[in-house]
Amino acid sequence: MKLHQLKPAKGATHKDKRIGRGDGSGHGGTSTKGTKGGQSRAGYKSKMAHEGGQMPIQRRIPKRGFKNPHRIEYKVLNLGQIAQLAEKYNITEFSLENLYINGLIAQTDRVKILGNGELNGKYSFKVNAISEKAKAAIEAAGGTVEIVK
Repeated sequence: MKLHQLKPAKGATHKDKRIGRGDGSGHGGTSTKGTKGGQSRAGYKSKMAHEGGQMPIQRRIPKRGFKNPHRIEYKVLNLGQIAQLAEKYNITEFSLENLYINGLIAQTDRVKILGNGELNGKYSFKVNAISEKAKAAIEAAGGTVEIVK
């Protein structure tokens, strides 16, 4: 086989539809666009979310609620979970770095400790927020708490 003998596989290529090239082409006259209206004219561009005169979905559906742009989301750890996590991951210091390294939080997550459950052990915490009840329980058990911004 020589270079000048190469050709595409059968059915791999086809002629483009040549519209607007007279009646003999089979696609003349209105050039397959139908008759009249914006869509048959040059330069037509449909607006996003246009539903052809039907009431658009953003106007049919009622608006509800409010999304606070200043809300601060926390990953929550309860005191009841602390003993399990400490045993499973062999952690005594619950800092953002340790939690991230062990795959418990994402790098940008903020962590808050809540006081639900019992704490049995002496642990140190470096977190973004903590409840008063949790702080009292940790300090009563001999642990330390540091708030990190």
